[in-house]
Amino acid sequence: MQPFVVIIPARQASTRLPGKMLADLAGTPMVVRVAQRAAASNAAEVLIATDDLHIAQVVQSFGYRALMTRIDHPSGTDRLAETVEQLNLPPEAIVVNVQGDEPLIAPSLINQVASLLAEHPTAAMATCAAPITDAAHFFNPNIVKVVCDKAGRALYFSRAPIPWDRDALASGSQLLSAETPALHHIGLYAYRVHFLKSFPSLSRGILESIESLEQLRALEHGYSIAVHPTEAHPGAGVDTEADLVRVRQVLSTKALKSGKAPQ
Repeated sequence: MQPFVVIIPARQASTRLPGKMLADLAGTPMVVRVAQRAAASNAAEVLIATDDLHIAQVVQSFGYRALMTRIDHPSGTDRLAETVEQLNLPPEAIVVNVQGDEPLIAPSLINQVASLLAEHPTAAMATCAAPITDAAHFFNPNIVKVVCDKAGRALYFSRAPIPWDRDALASGSQLLSAETPALHHIGLYAYRVHFLKSFPSLSRGILESIESLEQLRALEHGYSIAVHPTEAHPGAGVDTEADLVRVRQVLSTKALKSGKAPQ
């Protein structure tokens, strides 16, 4: 397996849940829990890219490397672009972007996305998606959907329910046919360094702007994104106070089953 580096972008500002990067999860800050999950993958190194000195100091106190970045980055990918410049990584090196609010991310999924990019030399990025079987999820704009070609490359990402089954949905009912190949996009990305360095110079297109999905910038500029299919949905990310409560409950349940303190 080609070596890869995990970078966790961790900005201080958060519209829906301020300060969430350091939110307490059973005695450990959330971004540190994410780093612990990433460290359980095959990554050669795990580091945190942040715009906040306090976040940097906290992760360093847990033994993880932190790099300071500018505060004005419009996306996590732009923050990673600055980080790889600081690291001086070779152009073909693979970097995996693990979101700092995904404390339940599976280490195996990190490995699979990195491997997928290594196996597809013409792809600029790799990501993953899982089947949607619940109509409520299919019509939820907070759950991003992706449609792929026969080779497993992304054709489009959207907050809208895609693909739209014209006949099954003709009545206006919010149904999900068993035949509809609906996929939930999971926000885990692998990139080659040369693409990451070029990303900030790509103009923001109309599709990225209206959908508010930065991966559309790559598609709008003609780059290929390989998609790893997985049956396992990742653990819940954290965007709201309710999400925090749910993740804390998951950790407590795991601790009770193992007979250990939450890890």
